Amino acid sequence: MRAAIYDTYGLPEVLRVEDVETPQPGDKDVLVKVGAAPVSAADATFRAGTPRYSRLFTGLTKPKAKTLGADFAGEVVAVGKDVSRFAVGDRVLGATGATFGAHAEYVRVPADGPLVMAPANLSYDEAASLSGGVLTALPFLRDHAHLRQGQEILINGASGQVGLAAVQLAKHFGARVVGVCSTAKLDLVASYGADEVVDYVTEDFTRASRSYDVVFDAAGKSSFARCERVLKSGGVYLTTVPSPAIFRQSLWTRWFGDKRAGVAFTGLRKDGDKTADLRFLVEIAEAGHIRPAIDERYPLARAAEAHRRIESGLSRGTVLITMERHDS
Repeated sequence: MRAAIYDTYGLPEVLRVEDVETPQPGDKDVLVKVGAAPVSAADATFRAGTPRYSRLFTGLTKPKAKTLGADFAGEVVAVGKDVSRFAVGDRVLGATGATFGAHAEYVRVPADGPLVMAPANLSYDEAASLSGGVLTALPFLRDHAHLRQGQEILINGASGQVGLAAVQLAKHFGARVVGVCSTAKLDLVASYGADEVVDYVTEDFTRASRSYDVVFDAAGKSSFARCERVLKSGGVYLTTVPSPAIFRQSLWTRWFGDKRAGVAFTGLRKDGDKTADLRFLVEIAEAGHIRPAIDERYPLARAAEAHRRIESGLSRGTVLITMERHDS
């Protein structure tokens, strides 16, 4: 099979597409022919190996997993002899977790891992475009912010993969949503349900007079120090990007003050939790409560370009790597 691989950290050019051995399913495994897989900011970070503490997850001197990609949608093409949940031909949506490997023509995953039947009303591209964003945003909003109906949330970086998922999830939970993005993306964020959109080019939301129950920094571009003043009493600032500062602030605000700061490693959650979240995604997608947002599609051979697109900051929604067409 063909796979995008890298064996050293660096710029997108370290990625190359080569023929590698197709994995064979074990007795309790499923082999999936990948239809589409998102490229995330985390993929770009792990490929670059910077900041250097990211290598604690991927390998100190060189990558342990040579193929990136933590989410996918595709078709089951083989199952192990002990597998009963899935059958050849099933359309599935799944996550690989810390083993990665989805940026390839085939991926092998445990049948009892984060793997569910894909939404019946979505193509592989559409399903894959939702998975990574929802699996990241949902734990932040539900489990860490405890977002409730009637609360106000500001989402910084609202036009990206995680940001657009967060906008839609926050509306699903009944919150009032303010999205922050660049001038060119204001209409996009509004079209996905934001009640109000702030142009960071012309307005610094951290200096405004209003305040929020939750500030979710989906882009990881701000800080608790800057956002604390726009948090209500009891409010919380959450970021997707770990740093020494947020670790210190998370510990400090747990015991002192009336505003909290936090970060979460959503990719390291238990498989059972991810499976439950994938089922929730399928439920709300089939009910029409969340819509895909696809920025650009790149064939596997252009994986490096997909990484450059992510790093450009210009993406509007999810950047996808797509394989041979399975559906429309």
